[in-house]
Amino acid sequence: MAVRSSSWLSLPSLWRRLVMHVRLSLRLLRDPAVPVVYKLLPAVAVLYLLSPIDGMPDFIPVLGQLDDLGVLLLALESFLTLCPEPILAHHRAAMDHGRPFSPAAASRGSSAASDAPGAVIDAEFRRDDR
Repeated sequence: MAVRSSSWLSLPSLWRRLVMHVRLSLRLLRDPAVPVVYKLLPAVAVLYLLSPIDGMPDFIPVLGQLDDLGVLLLALESFLTLCPEPILAHHRAAMDHGRPFSPAAASRGSSAASDAPGAVIDAEFRRDDR
């Protein structure tokens, strides 16, 4: 029985993950709760892709394109790692349920930083009928 080797680029799960990361990153770039400094990372990666100055020239077959793909993947992974977890969770859940974009803080009615999972607000309610 012959063992068929397949390219790691043809794995559907890799491409699915890349597409999901791009979609999630586009949602996070639109969200005002994500710090602007973090949003610069994907922008710099896109500028690198468009720049004529390249680490590995694109006229070299395969290697030139893999260089660009590697920079893009590294930038997306770094961006997603830096983004606050509550905001990531909000957008992942929205994508899983097919909901359109809405900013993370606006959908919860308060700041995203204070809405950590499991956070409890202890308060007392009093009515003053004067």
